Amino acid sequence: MCTDELTYTVQGMSCGHCRVAITEEVTRVDGVAAVDVDLESKLVTVRGERLDDDALRAAIDEAGYEVA
Repeated sequence: MCTDELTYTVQGMSCGHCRVAITEEVTRVDGVAAVDVDLESKLVTVRGERLDDDALRAAIDEAGYEVA
């Protein structure tokens, strides 16, 4: 089984609410198995099958954040 991994730099994340908001939106995207939000490095790492880059970027936007 092959798992894809995509990482995004997302500015403006600073607290637990940021982590929850992004995780909730990104988890709704088809194929997503795991989401890791690192507030210190401002990175969001997504793992799953056949990940859709545009859908993931839209989910992060929907959560109120912008991919750098």
